[in-house]
Amino acid sequence: MEQNKPSVSALIAAFSRGYHATHDEPKIFDDFLADQLFTPDERTLFEHNLSEALKFFDPERADAAPDQASALASFVQVQGGPITLSRARYVEDSLEEALKQGIPQYVILGAGMDTFGFRRPELLNQLQVFELDHPATQNFKRKRLAELGWKLPPQLHMLPLDFNHQSLTIALHDSPYDPNALTFFSWLGVTYYLSRAVVLNILREITTLAPTSSSIIFDYLDADAFIPEKAAKRVQLMQQATRMSGEPMQTGFDPSTLSAELSNIGWRLKENLTPTDIQQRFFSGRTDGYRAFEHIHFAWAVIR
Repeated sequence: MEQNKPSVSALIAAFSRGYHATHDEPKIFDDFLADQLFTPDERTLFEHNLSEALKFFDPERADAAPDQASALASFVQVQGGPITLSRARYVEDSLEEALKQGIPQYVILGAGMDTFGFRRPELLNQLQVFELDHPATQNFKRKRLAELGWKLPPQLHMLPLDFNHQSLTIALHDSPYDPNALTFFSWLGVTYYLSRAVVLNILREITTLAPTSSSIIFDYLDADAFIPEKAAKRVQLMQQATRMSGEPMQTGFDPSTLSAELSNIGWRLKENLTPTDIQQRFFSGRTDGYRAFEHIHFAWAVIR
């Protein structure tokens, strides 16, 4: 991503969540506030650009779309929404489960335009929430929140962090984060864009920041996604598009060895959802274009 501009992928994810909340039934994930994060002019621009992007991702669907509205719906259902919506639903369902165990802290790594702190007051009242993201993306979000007149709740703490160049420990140091309190971490839409070493270093660092039984959920591409003869066409096109936008994808993991890799750095893999699992859990029975993305997995790990 460009150093002084917000992440394109974060904005597309937020737009897709807002579009789904406004237009689709039944809801996979209801981010009813996401649409408000865009000005009318920004929304119009995204609607145009993403409907045009369908020609790149799925020319046959684009040819069959009679107008911009149809093309935009197809783009969100086929490309922009499936990963974003299912992983957000998985995290917040899992967070609710974790709250039953009395977890008092929620750390959102790579928060982007996440609206949890404003959308879920009934959960916020039980938590201290920490949003960490690249300074450029976070500055954009702070500016937009100010324009909307949304005041940060006292339980919500926004902290800048460049995963490639800064320490998570230092980022949290001067905040109310309590290293002795059980913590639930989410890390969505980020691991793909970092080197393998950086991903593992951050996971290792978390084990020094949070006590035993704290947990993290992250999504990841499997290693086959980076092998052209094995990668699904939709994922190949996604990678090509992120390269063109200045946010190239770099890293995948082998689902069959992930448990051992995590164990080596202090984690126990609790759950490792495959695309088939994700399809059955979040998309089964839908009659629209939403279906689980090939090569995308959701991992839930617990500090040993």
